[in-house]
Formats: sequence, C-alpha cells, structure tokens
Amino acid sequence: MNIREKLLSGNRRYLETSDPALRKETAEHGQHPYAIVVCCSDSRVIPEQIFHASIGDLFVIRVAGNVLDRHQLGSIEYAAGHLHCGHIIVLGHTGCGAVAAALSGGGDGFIRYITDDILEAAGDERDPEKACCLNVRHAVARLKKEFSEHPEIGNAVIEGAVYDIRTGEVRWL
Repeated sequence: MNIREKLLSGNRRYLETSDPALRKETAEHGQHPYAIVVCCSDSRVIPEQIFHASIGDLFVIRVAGNVLDRHQLGSIEYAAGHLHCGHIIVLGHTGCGAVAAALSGGGDGFIRYITDDILEAAGDERDPEKACCLNVRHAVARLKKEFSEHPEIGNAVIEGAVYDIRTGEVRWL
C-alpha cells in the first residue's frame, strides 16, 4: 500500500468511527475550544488523544520544539480573541528531537531558528529533560509577557506541562 492509499484508508476509518453529528454541528455553528495547546510537531505527541478530546475541543498549534514566533502568537491571539478560548497550555515532551538537536549544537538551515530559541531557553543546561522543562517555562513566560496588556488574552490561564512519551502521563509545571 502506498502512502496515499494508507492515508485514504485512514480517512475512511475516521469517517466510519467519528461522530457525523458533531462534525455537522461544528461545521454549521463553529468551533468552541476550551483550551489552546501549543505543542511539538512530534508524531508521538497527539494532544487530542493525550487529553481524550473530541472535534472542536482543542485549538492545537504544532511546531517543532513547541517554540513561539509571530505565527504561533497570531494563532493564539486568534483563538483567544475570536474563539474566546481562555486557557493556554504549552506542552513539551520527553525525548524531544528539537531539544536534543539544540543541545548537540543546533541545526542547519531553517532548523536553526528552532534550536536557537531552545538554546536561549535552556541556557547552560545540558540535561535533555531539564532543558525541555526550561523550554516550556520560557514559552509560558513569553506568552505572559507578550499578552499581559492584551484585553482578551491578558486574563487567560497560561501554563506549561510535559508529556512523557513512554508512560503517556502529563506533568504540569
């Protein structure tokens, strides 16, 4: 089975097992997520499954290393301001390849934007799990600073957590 066939087969299974009424409801009446989750693009980190959420529950922003730039900040501003979502979670994870790349000297090309941000957060720390936590805390602090004066986001709950890819547990920081 080629990749396209595999994806189409997966979509057929999704259509068979997901709730058509919920898809219709959110299509006709919009989304009303209860949380914004900024997380890594790692394929093992799936917020909808980790938090057992359904269609329309989470506004997920994925980027390698769960770093923040203007695009992620704009997405958060949209979800908080237009969708009235008042809870923001930065979700890091154990075994993060972006953190490992940063700690081993960074990356080439565009990856350098991600690893430089992680290195700024990690400082002198070289333990991957501790660096992951520092990276999450750095993003939380940045969100609080960037949106402190924002009328709709300034009162949002902003917190960080780390997902353990081995156990499946989330630890709040």
